[in-house]
Amino acid sequence: MTATSPVLIMGGGIAGPALAMALQKAGIKSVIYEAHQNTADGVGTFLTLASNGIDALRTIDIDASAIRDSFPTPNIGLRSASGKFLGQTSTGKTSPPSDVSRTIRRSDLYAAMREQAVSRRILTEHGKRLTDVKETDRDVTAIFEDGTTATSSALVGCDGVHSAVRSLIDPGAPQPKFAGLLNTSGYATGAEVTIAPGTYEMIFGKQAFFGYTVATSNDVWWFANIPEANEPRRNERIDPSGHALRQHLLELFRDDSGPAVRLINATQEITPLIPIHSVPHLPSWHSDRMVVIGDAAHAPTPSSGQGASLSVEDGVLLAKCLRDSPSPADAFRAFEQQRRRHVEHIIKWAARMNNSKAAGPVGAAIRDAIMPVIIKMTANNKAQQRLFDHHIDW
Repeated sequence: MTATSPVLIMGGGIAGPALAMALQKAGIKSVIYEAHQNTADGVGTFLTLASNGIDALRTIDIDASAIRDSFPTPNIGLRSASGKFLGQTSTGKTSPPSDVSRTIRRSDLYAAMREQAVSRRILTEHGKRLTDVKETDRDVTAIFEDGTTATSSALVGCDGVHSAVRSLIDPGAPQPKFAGLLNTSGYATGAEVTIAPGTYEMIFGKQAFFGYTVATSNDVWWFANIPEANEPRRNERIDPSGHALRQHLLELFRDDSGPAVRLINATQEITPLIPIHSVPHLPSWHSDRMVVIGDAAHAPTPSSGQGASLSVEDGVLLAKCLRDSPSPADAFRAFEQQRRRHVEHIIKWAARMNNSKAAGPVGAAIRDAIMPVIIKMTANNKAQQRLFDHHIDW
């Protein structure tokens, strides 16, 4: 594609900067438009960068800086509420010198991506909330809340699970699907746990799901998924919060084996509850001049451990398609053809895991009985290994 004006990228999280840097590598200019006035430094929880995501970061020469503040977490141990060991699985490749999966604060990854974009002189404009678009046969114009506009041959929505671009491409697009879970997390200081560094331990509690890992600082990073039947409204404050949230969590995990209660008590600040959503199947990823990537197109739930990695892969692959195609429409079709089946398989797998987190007493008993067998059967799962080995041939 020969671009006469910079590609318009909506969203400055993970997919947006990854795309911008990949486009620059392809010889295509871009500008990132971020709705928030400021950056999100120090805010939010943590995530996993899987082996395939780190490989994609290497393609745009950002792997070292992106994982600078991370630590390796290639293994997951699963336990029941009673403490029964159910088996071990992995979050990616498990042995050096391969790219083992790593855990990082979301804000640290954002900061690393942003710093690299700035160092490469990629422009990001803040306070640019997209409200509308005008698409013609020749170009697309973004209209922002502040009254300004920008026009280009292509616009890419990297604006997350509640994407504005998605509904502008297709006003009838399905809304994000509520996973029936609320998420919270925290960083516990001075609480000793018995697991070795590099391992997550996940506990299917009687009332909620709990996971934790030891950071290199010897702090313990933890999260909790709490079943919730009713989907909260967008931007609705979810109670309990603050002290009441701490007491609620202590009540949920008081009868479970494991360190959940100790870790919650050792945490100074617990993140507010947020609903977990996914975008399992979006009929239209693109028009002739607009496309959505990352969570805006195909958001898995955090159970997949793949959200950030898929976003980086999307950015790299879309840039390659734009480089190698005669028009944006051709590039978007090629991108969707290469990605849809792959990402929707991951989303379905994560949805099955979510169901096991919210199982009732009978379902939990069945889960605890059959999960060790399933884990052994899938220990050398070729499909999973292909996921971790996924490589974009630039």
